[in-house]
Amino acid sequence: MESGLPTNRNEGHGVPKDGSWFSQFRNVSNPWMARYVYAVIFLASNLLAWAVRDYGHNVFPEMEKLKNCRGGRGCLGAEGVLRVSLGCFAFFFVMFLSTARTPRMYICRDSWHSGWWSAKIALWIALTMIAFLVPTFIVQLYGEIAHFGAGVFLLVQLVSVISFITWLNDCCQSDMISEKCRMHVVSLATAAYVICIVGIIMMYIWYAPEPSCLRNIFFITWTLVLIQLMISVALHPKVNAGILTPGLMGLYVVFICWCAIRSEPAGENCIRKAEESNRTDWLTIISFVIALLAIVIATFSTGIDSQCFQLQFRKKEEPAEDAVPYGYGFFHFVFATGAMYFAMLLIGWNTHHTIKKWTIDVGWTSTWVRIVNEWLAVCVYLWMLLAPVIRLRFRQTSEAA
Repeated sequence: MESGLPTNRNEGHGVPKDGSWFSQFRNVSNPWMARYVYAVIFLASNLLAWAVRDYGHNVFPEMEKLKNCRGGRGCLGAEGVLRVSLGCFAFFFVMFLSTARTPRMYICRDSWHSGWWSAKIALWIALTMIAFLVPTFIVQLYGEIAHFGAGVFLLVQLVSVISFITWLNDCCQSDMISEKCRMHVVSLATAAYVICIVGIIMMYIWYAPEPSCLRNIFFITWTLVLIQLMISVALHPKVNAGILTPGLMGLYVVFICWCAIRSEPAGENCIRKAEESNRTDWLTIISFVIALLAIVIATFSTGIDSQCFQLQFRKKEEPAEDAVPYGYGFFHFVFATGAMYFAMLLIGWNTHHTIKKWTIDVGWTSTWVRIVNEWLAVCVYLWMLLAPVIRLRFRQTSEAA
């Protein structure tokens, strides 16, 4: 058997004598190493979806013979991406159902999460193949649901990023290291504000070269206003959140704004070099690869960050000695919604959209999704700053009454 219940703790999650990754995957239940296997499976689904979209007719000609494919129209292009995404989603949703609320290590569900790789890889392949056999209307229905699921993924990722920023700020302001980190915090915050200003200026130069580019001018100017708003609230005496978090959040919203404008379709006069030839160059390919890897890394990093959600609703408690290192159910839930998210990026959030080869997340729908995500990020951050002040004010009013 590939994995079973360990006879003792050292056997269950220790490192083998040879220390090889392969031995850890095959011979022991190691939840920390298991994360990378799931990330590889997720990356393989991303690559398969891209291959089906861009090169399906050449790489997978046998699909055209399937009854549901209607000569390839139902299994290649945008619908092919949805079918691959459906298979990936089904796999991680099954894993979510089978590992949710796993209380501790060294039990069957922990072993299932961290081992049995041959069985799980076979399950993933089988579900992906089944996805190409289901009727078209089910795939189209999944495509509509995937819009919502991708939005959930963006929201979860957003909370995770903001929680990390606030956690970093709390660490730097703690009594133990506040004096040592003071110069580091000032330097990091200064660098963040400088990069934000340079980024805003460069976006004006690249994406708003003419006064007629009202849409891009609005996006960029409003981003600048939001950064100023975050700084003002964070530095308010009643909030006193410091200078670091608004700087890092400024970097985040500038990045989202840049991604949003970059998602605008080619041919717009307000995007320089957009009128160039449609040929695929090395820069386009590199950008695509980086974007694809960014999806996997974002999903991976968000999936192991379940604590930032639990602590919003529970009182912080010391974890048990044999507690799981991260929430298995939450981990697979994030990957399941991530499967919907990469499908939306590859088809431009439009199930009937034909997208150019070697491109990702292009289209007006993609642009507005990014912009709304930016605005939502600012709202969530401001709420996390103001909520303690509001609760304190409400408590004082209640006590006075």
